[in-house]
Amino acid sequence: MADIKVVPYLFFKGNAKEAMEFYKSVFGGELTMSTVGESPKEVLDQMKMEESRYGEIMHAHLKNGAFDLLGSDSKIASDHAAKVELSINGPSADEAAMKEIFDKLAEGGKVGMPLAKQFWGDTFGMVTDKFNVDWMMNIGDSME
Repeated sequence: MADIKVVPYLFFKGNAKEAMEFYKSVFGGELTMSTVGESPKEVLDQMKMEESRYGEIMHAHLKNGAFDLLGSDSKIASDHAAKVELSINGPSADEAAMKEIFDKLAEGGKVGMPLAKQFWGDTFGMVTDKFNVDWMMNIGDSME
């Protein structure tokens, strides 16, 4: 479990691109971003995403060596501040330990999205723990 880390995930109200570019200017590092419209059609259909949102950021990842910062545009973001969720990322080699962590977080809480293989190749799920803290988990090697 030495490679498992908690990574902040920021949700923005339509200005994720601007915010993530700002954080890159502050912290340096490598920034990658993908838009909602770049997602596979079946994902867009499943999410019932309006075409007007295709230009929004689906996922941004800032790596600077010392830490990672993730972000996206989302309707769940507040008008006044970004909504923060904690993202636990770990390699496929630690899948059993990661699943155990997910199950423990779910005890007394609520699974929003069960752990399952996703279109980007990793296993992903979301859970709100009994203290109302939102967690996301990504198991795989794409987040390294």
